[in-house]
Amino acid sequence: MAAAVQEVVVYTRPGCPFCTMLRAGLRQEGLEFTEVDIWEDPEAAATVRGIADGNETVPTVVVGEWQAVNPSASSVLEAVREHAPHLLPVRDGA
Repeated sequence: MAAAVQEVVVYTRPGCPFCTMLRAGLRQEGLEFTEVDIWEDPEAAATVRGIADGNETVPTVVVGEWQAVNPSASSVLEAVREHAPHLLPVRDGA
């Protein structure tokens, strides 16, 4: 059995409008995530290149085995529901 996914990782860089939109969407849904700046972390940049066909395209998101380049907040939430439901925010009345 695979180990439980511990976090949602969002790879970003400064000034990226798509990153800003994704962050806002995830925060609006109450989803906690770890943000990694690929300009500050060479290993993170290499991870993104490995996912994005050699490009440093952000936002790139990793939820366990699931990876996506420039996903919508709703697709990230769907991936969390499927791969790491324990990371979903607790909703009042849910």
